[in-house]
Amino acid sequence: MAIRTSIMATGSALASKRVINKDLEKVLDTSDSWIRERSGIEQRFLAEEAELTSDLATRAAQDALKSANLDPQNLDLIIVATTTPDRTFPSTAAYVQAKLGISNCCAAFDIQAVCSGFVYALSVGDAMIKSGAYKNALIIGAETMSRILDWTDRTTAVLFGDGAGAFVLEATPGGTSNDSDLLDHLLACDGNKSELLSVDGGPSLNQSVGHLRMNGREVFRHAVSNMSHTILTVLERNSLTIEDIDWFVPHQANFRIIKAVAARVGLPIEKTVVTVGQHANTSAASIPLAMHEAVQDGRIQRGHLIMTEAMGGGFTWGGNLIRW
Repeated sequence: MAIRTSIMATGSALASKRVINKDLEKVLDTSDSWIRERSGIEQRFLAEEAELTSDLATRAAQDALKSANLDPQNLDLIIVATTTPDRTFPSTAAYVQAKLGISNCCAAFDIQAVCSGFVYALSVGDAMIKSGAYKNALIIGAETMSRILDWTDRTTAVLFGDGAGAFVLEATPGGTSNDSDLLDHLLACDGNKSELLSVDGGPSLNQSVGHLRMNGREVFRHAVSNMSHTILTVLERNSLTIEDIDWFVPHQANFRIIKAVAARVGLPIEKTVVTVGQHANTSAASIPLAMHEAVQDGRIQRGHLIMTEAMGGGFTWGGNLIRW
């Protein structure tokens, strides 16, 4: 009998310090109106000095596990998507396992695909469950992007925030595509364009953490093209149309990008979950944070068809088709 992967629950966590645009006017050559006009961002949450990526990931995991009524000791697998790990190693997932108090030595590892990380992690978790080897999985996107920002660069420093989101996945036997299920995934990468969005440091490169660097104009152009193509490709190979989608949950990078992608594929903005104004760009955490908010406020209901998409450094990009 075929195995389906169902999303049993979601969870979220935001960093401790709320920072509005006017706060940034005090430390950067910028303004509230400039930030809103170019990104749609009103505020973001930034980690305190002692607040780690694994702390945010653990809080989101606890939230999701509680909603799923699942004891952490019964977890089979933990995957954390992050580009801002606590340390180069061990993995952030290993720290999350320890902070959850898990003693059963379940599998735990990180995935690094920057803003596309959660899309990648969800597809890997789905495949591992459908292989029959795992009964459930905790998939987390968690970031402290504030740690790698150049706080003298107003073009990037204003765009990012810190947070985490989590899904609990479970193997479900049988059923049809009309049941709750992870239906399809598309993953892609073009390493030839990696320098357009990257960090200028690393253990092997220069033994430093480095700062985020971005060619905003080129990232915008490629993001709109790649994410639009992802949506249309996934719909076509599943014999669906844009009208079949109940909710579009994009990576929350920039409201202008979100609007441009929705317009290109013919999806009403009213069917798009938008949280970038409140959370800013939380990289791998942005999709699960947005999904959790829409589930909690009742917009996303069981049976709804959902399309996610993201693009990040690498360039990596992709999307997931989900029957909630």
